[in-house]
Amino acid sequence: MNKDLISPFPFAILKTNPQVSTDKKDALRDVLPVYQFDKEITDDALEGFLNEFDIKWHSGQLDEKDKALYKNSSYKLLQGIYQKGIIGLNVKHQAGGKNYDFALLDNNVSKLRNTQDIFTAETALQYFKLNFKSSNQVMQDLVNNLAEDHITPNIVFNERLTEVIRNNTVNDVSTTKGMVQKGELIVAKNDVIDDEIYQKLESYKATYEAQTKTIGSRTLVYLGQVVLVGFVISILMSFLFLFRRDIFSDNRQLSLILIVTTGMLLALTWALKMNIGSLYYIPFCVVPIIIRILFDTRLALYLHMLVILIAGFFVANSFEFVFYQVTAGMVAIFSIKNFVKRERFLVSALFILSAYFVSFVGIALLREGTFRDIQWINFVPFIFSVLLSLLAYPLIYIFERVFGITSDVALIELTNTNNKLLRELAFKAPGTFQHSLQVANLAEAAIFKIGGNSVLVRAGALYHDIGKVDNPQYFIENQNTAVSPHDKLPYEQSAQIIIQHVHKGIEILRKNQMPEAIIDFIRTHHGNTRVDYFYQSFLKNSPEKFVDENIFRYPGPIPFSKETGVLMLADSVEAASRSLKNPDAQNINDLVERIINYKLEQNQLDNCDLTLKDIETIKLIFKTMLMSIYHVRIDYQQVL
Repeated sequence: MNKDLISPFPFAILKTNPQVSTDKKDALRDVLPVYQFDKEITDDALEGFLNEFDIKWHSGQLDEKDKALYKNSSYKLLQGIYQKGIIGLNVKHQAGGKNYDFALLDNNVSKLRNTQDIFTAETALQYFKLNFKSSNQVMQDLVNNLAEDHITPNIVFNERLTEVIRNNTVNDVSTTKGMVQKGELIVAKNDVIDDEIYQKLESYKATYEAQTKTIGSRTLVYLGQVVLVGFVISILMSFLFLFRRDIFSDNRQLSLILIVTTGMLLALTWALKMNIGSLYYIPFCVVPIIIRILFDTRLALYLHMLVILIAGFFVANSFEFVFYQVTAGMVAIFSIKNFVKRERFLVSALFILSAYFVSFVGIALLREGTFRDIQWINFVPFIFSVLLSLLAYPLIYIFERVFGITSDVALIELTNTNNKLLRELAFKAPGTFQHSLQVANLAEAAIFKIGGNSVLVRAGALYHDIGKVDNPQYFIENQNTAVSPHDKLPYEQSAQIIIQHVHKGIEILRKNQMPEAIIDFIRTHHGNTRVDYFYQSFLKNSPEKFVDENIFRYPGPIPFSKETGVLMLADSVEAASRSLKNPDAQNINDLVERIINYKLEQNQLDNCDLTLKDIETIKLIFKTMLMSIYHVRIDYQQVL
């Protein structure tokens, strides 16, 4: 379906493997076994005959006057037999019959012979008996027996030389059949690809690949590969620098991305070296699955595209390969958009398999034009690939542990209120626990509306006050009596006890090996604000004293993401709402406006990417949910 293919260079048309095998078999059939005269055997046999002749003659008490005559005649007869040659027949050469052709090597000259033209031991003895005559029967038998003892094959099979000739013959068999000249048409558009054209295409491909390996400097070829891969990595780094600066500046996350992509390309390299049956056995969808779960959808799709583009340089049918993998990778990413349960892996695997199947059937119909000729066995590698993609599950767990990255699945496990730390919080500081639950509900609803990681916000909200388990009675939500332990303490000390819950929370979570992403919520949920109640009390009751404001200020930092910013607002609003004596619509509306505007005035939201529109949306969510909590009939006009 492409345009006419014209040969850009001359090349030989390769024979198919069956054709080469047939030609080799035919050539081997024409190779004759090599035999050669063994002069040593001849000399030993004739010498032995002469020596024994004298002994036998004396033992037979024959007339000495006839000895020289009979000895000379029998010796010449035996010598003539050896000169013609006595062959030792080889059973494996008799496949076509008792007699067979062979090559007789004599003085480095090869002559074609047949075994029926040469003596065997049996025919040589018969010839000797027929041609040696004596009137004395005793003498006749004596010489015949002596000749029988000294007739032995002197034409022997040279197996080594025969094998050398066979190997040379096989190596000399031509693997080509004709030539395609430069400028000659290989195949025209809309031509039917028959066996002959197909073999031309295969020959053109083999010659092209061989030329790319041999023409020019191998160093420059390697340099070209380095340039391409380096260019792709540069694009990746630019993308991260421009759009995901948080990942670009984090060596652990950057290392993880490079390990995942490099690992997949190494798997492709290994498969090419091992020459496996199909490259579709390789689970390329592992990359987008891992990156989607540990990072986000955009980065997962971007990395998957880069990996597939690099792989496309090294595989046959590049467009088909890229189409299969890109579509399957997209489906893999979309299928785990809301990854809240482990079984989603199986659902994702089914979606990926369906994507492969649709692509496979579509491409097969495009080629064949009929269901009957589809080779369904070729779909098996895709099934194995999907099964291997389930390896992403243990790999994600390993990467989480090694690189300190937290997936949504891990966050969902942390939000389980049966978790040891949350159970301890509920037991030791029940007021704080209820406060954390309400903050989690407010923050999750807000971040879901404006866009962000709602699972991360919920987990951060549940643990943001975990440091209060050490001294729960110093926090008002856990006090059951009108007497506060702060009444007996200086304002500076009380402020430090309150501030200390941030340090304690960080210490507790790190001791329990909790993710840094959760710890960030503890560090930022008060930003660097003051503990205003104790600060104002100090100023009011000790106006003459010098005040170090830092004693009453949280260590920070201020929130640096949408999620941490929303949590700060939810925490402040929920805590302040508990002080409302008359939680009606107007009071709740004024409270939310006052608290959030105060945070803006204090520059606590400067480092997080919340827009003014986001903040207005957050206000509306908080007002609506607080009214529901306090069972207030909502006056929408007043709220808006």
